[in-house]
Amino acid sequence: MTIPSTTERIAAEPVGAARDRAFDDALEVLRDRRDEFNKQHFVPPDYIALLKQAGMYRASTPAQFGGEPMDPSSFMKLVERISAVDPATGWVASFGSSLVYFSALPVATQAKIYADGPDLAYAGGLFPMQEAEKVEGGYLCSGLWQFASGCRGADILGIGLAGGPDSNGMPLTALVDPADVEIVENWDVAGMKATGSHAVRADRLFVPEEMTFVRGGVPQVDEPITRYPMLPYAAQVLAVVTLGAARGALDYVREVGSARSSITGGTAKGNRPAYKTGLAKAEADLRSARAFFYEVTDEVWELAVSGAAITDEHKALLRLGATQAAHVGRDVVLTAFDLAGTGAIYESHPLQRYLQDALVPAQHAMLQTNTFEAAGSILLGLDAGIPSFP
Repeated sequence: MTIPSTTERIAAEPVGAARDRAFDDALEVLRDRRDEFNKQHFVPPDYIALLKQAGMYRASTPAQFGGEPMDPSSFMKLVERISAVDPATGWVASFGSSLVYFSALPVATQAKIYADGPDLAYAGGLFPMQEAEKVEGGYLCSGLWQFASGCRGADILGIGLAGGPDSNGMPLTALVDPADVEIVENWDVAGMKATGSHAVRADRLFVPEEMTFVRGGVPQVDEPITRYPMLPYAAQVLAVVTLGAARGALDYVREVGSARSSITGGTAKGNRPAYKTGLAKAEADLRSARAFFYEVTDEVWELAVSGAAITDEHKALLRLGATQAAHVGRDVVLTAFDLAGTGAIYESHPLQRYLQDALVPAQHAMLQTNTFEAAGSILLGLDAGIPSFP
């Protein structure tokens, strides 16, 4: 079976000037339309098509199936740039990394999925894991799954199934056609509105067994992108959104602080000691967290490229760098909000988009405060105490 596309199978522009131009064009369109996306609570398919042209949705498709896998740092720096314009759209774009999960599928299934091209937008509403009825050839799936970020523009959806004997108790992801499920629009939130992380409902939907896999399961394709730790990468691509939000917020307060006088005609905000010190400290904190984040990413990627062993300690450092990025990035945005003063409380203020969205990633289960302790446990040779960590 091939997967029909809600955005048609848009192909990426050729690598080089054409693709760089497509990415820059997508950023310009985003500056014009980010308020639209925020109000409607989703990034629409026509904008997903622009991200496909920019190569975001073939970045984790194995080369074996026509993909052009990007090293994690290069991909995440693109997500970071998108997030500096609009963090919620950066969150949706970050799932261009998630096709790496499909490498746990049978090779024949992967070939069918990519038969019409490698540019595939995936969204997963995996929780809560639902019990499915095992029938001949597959599963009958019923239930409601939450948090399917980007589902309104996805070509293919994933739903979570409770594990059984066939998966050694490990939970499964079942891949389904968006046309076969109902999108339940329940994404009524204060931040990350444009991610469109609505719920997905199915009623006795048959999913062939070959369209199910263990998330983070053993890859059936051996390439550097499939050797890089999948679950830590999932945490990283969400954390980098906060780094982008922090950069956008700091760029704004720096621009405002450079004005020669305040709106009242008094001393310019940027010439006040607290403003100068706050901006400098936030810049240092952001750059420090960002340096650690990309340093450990590149170290582990080199191991993936060479085929060397990637240990739990390596994975724990990836998770630690991701959690640090999410928490420091959030603090930096709060500093920018503080520096901006009273005007920033208005809903229409430019910092509100960064403030509301940047609070969200550190709330995610993969980036919450307890993951600091879990990483420390692994570094000490102890049990992490969190399922699927690192």
